[in-house]
Amino acid sequence: MKMQRALTRWLLALGALHGTVVCAGFFAPYDPAVQNRMYPYLPPMRVHLVDTQGHLHARPFVYQPKLRVGSFDQYEEDITDPRPVKFLPSGDYYRLLGFLSCRRHLFGAKNARIYLLGTDAYGRDQLSRLLFGGQVSLVAGLLGAGITLLIGMCIGAVAGYFGGWRDTLLMRLAELFMALPWLYLLFAIRAFLPLAVSPLKAFFLIIVVIGTVGWARPARLVRGVVLSAKERDFVRAARGFGATNGYLLRRHILPETSSVLLTQAAILIPQYVLAEMTLSFLGLGVPEPVPSWGNLLSSLQQYSVLISHWWMYLPAVAIVPFYLGYLGLASSLHERGAAYKIESRILGNLT
Repeated sequence: MKMQRALTRWLLALGALHGTVVCAGFFAPYDPAVQNRMYPYLPPMRVHLVDTQGHLHARPFVYQPKLRVGSFDQYEEDITDPRPVKFLPSGDYYRLLGFLSCRRHLFGAKNARIYLLGTDAYGRDQLSRLLFGGQVSLVAGLLGAGITLLIGMCIGAVAGYFGGWRDTLLMRLAELFMALPWLYLLFAIRAFLPLAVSPLKAFFLIIVVIGTVGWARPARLVRGVVLSAKERDFVRAARGFGATNGYLLRRHILPETSSVLLTQAAILIPQYVLAEMTLSFLGLGVPEPVPSWGNLLSSLQQYSVLISHWWMYLPAVAIVPFYLGYLGLASSLHERGAAYKIESRILGNLT
């Protein structure tokens, strides 16, 4: 029961985080590509409830920014120009869940723009770009992990079930892939692919490259489960009744690998999100103007940005709750799988 509650908590936490990213258009106040060249590298704006005269306001408000006297890149609040924050205002069009055309946003400022996480060099809202960039990075991680697990399951099942020269060949290949430093292998594979491609093609290239690199470990784990499952009594009985290899794999053996595959998915997804971020940070991933967490960090390659604009680090912080959530989910799934194995052995001994 305790393990089930922990698993439920991790699933709810990850569901809330992913739901925020999936509904990025609602939570983001603006289109991530819209520029406001008047405010490059504007620091995050503060939300107030009390004005400079000490009066409490029922509705939160922000002061409009202005350049500090004698400066061309330092901002300060214009305390003579407060703008109330509006909730559920109409704004830029977006597609909710990818297909519903909407204009309602969670918040906005009346007759002004509000930048809670500041802006980048082109005056684009960092909060909007962070949320929309999460869609690209997380989908890349999810699809990349799915490709890896599909390849690993197929190779592991063939190696474990048929054995012989197939097992030897496939496992030696898996050991080769595990011995190679996967990050440098990722760079090498991506470097051979075209660089000047559209954002959509670059996105799918990233998914394919990431997904085809890390299959070795899941394949070895699946192989171990298949080796154990194919010797069980119910599999032997089904084989004795004339069941084909495909039927045995589909109905009796591959379902036994579900716990291993789910645990590996929880481990691989955040790793692949980091891989996409690394490639995009280095200019090998999804190009501008499409945001991703990786290319949002690419401005930190400039020393002036690195030391002067701390809010440009925030996309790196965004991955932390997802990473911790997936690691917690993997730990809970592993504990649940271990408990299930112990229970199965006890029941097997009793029968």
